[in-house]
Amino acid sequence: MKISDVMKKYDIFLMDADGTLFDFEKAEANAMRSMFERRGFCYSNDILMIYRGISSLLWEEFEKGAVSSSELQFERFARLFNAIGISYDARKFNAEYLVELGKGSFLIDGANEICEKIAARGKRIYIVTNGILIPQKSRIERSLIKDFISGYFVSEAIGYQKPHALYFKHVFSSIPNFDMSETLIVGDSLSADIAGGINAGIDSCWFNRSRKINETGIIPTYEIQELSELRVFI
Repeated sequence: MKISDVMKKYDIFLMDADGTLFDFEKAEANAMRSMFERRGFCYSNDILMIYRGISSLLWEEFEKGAVSSSELQFERFARLFNAIGISYDARKFNAEYLVELGKGSFLIDGANEICEKIAARGKRIYIVTNGILIPQKSRIERSLIKDFISGYFVSEAIGYQKPHALYFKHVFSSIPNFDMSETLIVGDSLSADIAGGINAGIDSCWFNRSRKINETGIIPTYEIQELSELRVFI
């Protein structure tokens, strides 16, 4: 549906965190560089790209329920160190990395402005994220948008992840005066956010900042390229 044709307004906005409100790539890059340099390991953009490839595959498996959150966290660094020839405790590195990652509360362009507008209209924003509790909680609570957020739901704490129906069942039951018909989920991931919204029976908005072609068969209710476009829904 074209945004220009939108007549419907929403009272509850379920907003994805990374890639939608938060610039996760910047936080990740800063944390990785800091971790490697602090330990005297050689670091380069190539190493970051190798890590991102490994991590992306593991997060896909996580969404499908093929690996647990704890397995993902350990395995991503175990595979990375094996690939680049470093001998280091992957579990110890991960624990320290999560703390460092939690310092990176960088926002996507327009995130602060649209959250402020939504909150100013008396509408509610809840963050729904397939993330790890320690860094996600830290990043949200350090951020400029924290006062506009009514609550957040981190998959690691819930025990289920987007797009799993039980994740959304928990979210819906935890929001006071929840109304499915007045709720919109906004996110950059078709497989997690949009598929999750469809499975849960709520309207969805794909934040397609990179203007990708959707070849998945997962069809959102709406599509936007800039967060400012959400103003038509409030």
